[in-house]
Amino acid sequence: MATTNDLKNGMVLKLDGGQLWSVVEFQHVKPGKGGAFVRTKLKNVLSGKVVDKTFNAGTKVDTATVDRRGMQFSYKDGSDFVFMDMETYDQLHINPETVGEAANYLLEGQDCTVAIHEENPLFIELPAAVELTIEYTEPGVQGDRSTGGTKPARLETGYEIGVPLFITTGEKIKVDTRSGEYLGRVSS
Repeated sequence: MATTNDLKNGMVLKLDGGQLWSVVEFQHVKPGKGGAFVRTKLKNVLSGKVVDKTFNAGTKVDTATVDRRGMQFSYKDGSDFVFMDMETYDQLHINPETVGEAANYLLEGQDCTVAIHEENPLFIELPAAVELTIEYTEPGVQGDRSTGGTKPARLETGYEIGVPLFITTGEKIKVDTRSGEYLGRVSS
């Protein structure tokens, strides 16, 4: 148990009959009149739904013990993703629903963090940016420059993003894992 005064970003709370909510942001508010309160933005760990919730200052909240383990994506087994714990070398099979959007950026051998609560994987955390190779994109036309439009490009993971017109098939680029945006070329 903790109080709302102990809240931190990334902390996982157990609310509404055992549902797990991750603290996205919080703000302590002390109005001129009345008691202080804490305004929070919470994200449901399983569904991804984000809600705003206000607590009175000092209210007790139930925190969930979430173990964040460094793991490496090994391979895909049917529809499951297989991760290897980098300390114990145990393998963990995780379903596609839990992996979610992270699947768009996962390559074999990729390091990531797996959040686990009571032996159940909750979600996968990737680095903010990953380097991936363009598997296919239409060739650029003479006169295409760095400013201007974008074109679709298929990454080596099979995911499609928009890239500038001058990018060609086979180039290695940096991609933001939170937004799926092109960040730039990777110099070899």
